[in-house]
Amino acid sequence: MTRTKLFALASLVAAGSLLGAAQLGAQQGPPQGAPQGAPQGGPTTPQESGPPQSQPPSQPEGRPYPVMFVTSVELLRSERTGGIDIVRARGLVSSNSWTSPHLLPITVGKGVDGMLDLIFQASAPPSMSPLGPFMVVEALLPLGGGHPYKGIRVRSGYNAVTLKTLPGFAEVAAPKEDCAQCLGKYFQAKGAAAPAGQQAGNIVREEDLPYPLRIIRPTDGIPSYEYDPNRLTILLSETGQIVDAAWD
Repeated sequence: MTRTKLFALASLVAAGSLLGAAQLGAQQGPPQGAPQGAPQGGPTTPQESGPPQSQPPSQPEGRPYPVMFVTSVELLRSERTGGIDIVRARGLVSSNSWTSPHLLPITVGKGVDGMLDLIFQASAPPSMSPLGPFMVVEALLPLGGGHPYKGIRVRSGYNAVTLKTLPGFAEVAAPKEDCAQCLGKYFQAKGAAAPAGQQAGNIVREEDLPYPLRIIRPTDGIPSYEYDPNRLTILLSETGQIVDAAWD
């Protein structure tokens, strides 16, 4: 696995538009720098300015994937203009490289149980992401007045949250461990004894990582290296220490 220099990322809240198509962060290019030989630290005067520089190409947007976890679902109701309901969902992704959070209906019309089933998606990073804290994303979906739904169910890649009272609010606890500080600690597999001589704060337990894992031990081969932005790959040393990790 390619060696990565891992770093912690600052928390960022991504808000979806009413159509769930808002971007996380602007995608404008960096400001043009001063020409070669210009003084550093001060504004550039017109005499110092060189010819306009072309903007670098924007980074390609990854294909849509379900977000890692849904943490809450809310239905907001407005009585104005005939009434409108807005579904608001919040969830977690593995890094701030995810963009365009949105809610996608996976049912057509009124179901037998009266539930509106949605999947919470976003555009995933096109390549692996380093370790860092989970990022909160949000998406909105407007529903026309007089819709037939009795409840809302929002699904992520690895859980679902159901709202049975409209309007209303439902939430679940977020995962305890994002593995942002896993590097250098010791891995404890499910059902295995704790690593000898290690304090609890220096141990990462598999049961505390409730998302897909790929554990690579020194004697393991790698039969497939297909990319999954919601999967955590952990590389272990012969002593069980986590020597590298990434979301890939």
